[in-house]
Amino acid sequence: MGGSGGGYYYPSSNRYKEDLDKIRQESYDESFETSVNELIAEKLGEANSRDSVKTREYLDQIKEIIESDIEGTVNLQFGGSVSKFTYVEGLSDVDALLKINNSELSDKSPNEVLEYIRSRFESEITNANEIKVGKLAVTIKYNDGTEIQILPAIKRRDGFKIPARNGKEWSNIIRPDKFASRLTEVNQNCGGKVVPVIKMVKHINSNLPPEQQLSGYHIESLAIEIFKSYPKELNRTNKTMTKYFYQEASEKIKSPIKDRTNQSLHVDDYLYSENSPQRVRMSYILSNTYKRMKAADDMKSVEAWKYILGDD
Repeated sequence: MGGSGGGYYYPSSNRYKEDLDKIRQESYDESFETSVNELIAEKLGEANSRDSVKTREYLDQIKEIIESDIEGTVNLQFGGSVSKFTYVEGLSDVDALLKINNSELSDKSPNEVLEYIRSRFESEITNANEIKVGKLAVTIKYNDGTEIQILPAIKRRDGFKIPARNGKEWSNIIRPDKFASRLTEVNQNCGGKVVPVIKMVKHINSNLPPEQQLSGYHIESLAIEIFKSYPKELNRTNKTMTKYFYQEASEKIKSPIKDRTNQSLHVDDYLYSENSPQRVRMSYILSNTYKRMKAADDMKSVEAWKYILGDD
């Protein structure tokens, strides 16, 4: 009787090599993804380096200075990117809203209120090397390097009014809480990953020439539009979502986004109408950043990602 053979299966050398190459490639891909996400986490850590305790002390001092000299109530709360936790060191849109209710300042012009705030700060704050007035806010630069912007907001029945962009009159009624609530909702639906992406985009944005930069509020608004329907098949790592932001933003920036706070008709009026030359130019800049990220992924180059994120 003849036997049928031993019953063992020996894979061919080619099949074995293919399987080994696949395992090595998957391991290499995972290592690359981990390295880039660690790099982004490091950058986010640098962006979050602000001393919040010290800032809170300064804000409490500011509140006392204004309250001591007027009748009515004054509330000071983190505003702009600080209240939405999208603050990036040196890139805050506005640090705090000085919310004024039922005081003699309520009937003053924006410029009169700003000048009043400046004069009070100059007479009371002794540890600042510069206090200056802009069209919208008063900026205090402390001797220790801390910089705080204060935006006055006058209480009205349905919300608040802040200085208009021309600095000469008050804005329409705004509801800053409405925008923050929408951003919070989108962020939670994406597992808390949208806020870190916004911070990373603001960091990348800050490395561009001033004329090529988007406003912080515009970046946040784009993020809401982009991530409110983030594809479920994509993972939620900082790298993947940052790359996705740039891919989608290059198209979405071509159309105006309605302003949810009612500060203006659109959050991006500074880029004018749909498909304006300014929007097309910004679209090219965003698209170019996305292409650089894609090329870095194709090459599995951590060094290329370092360059995109602003490392020398």
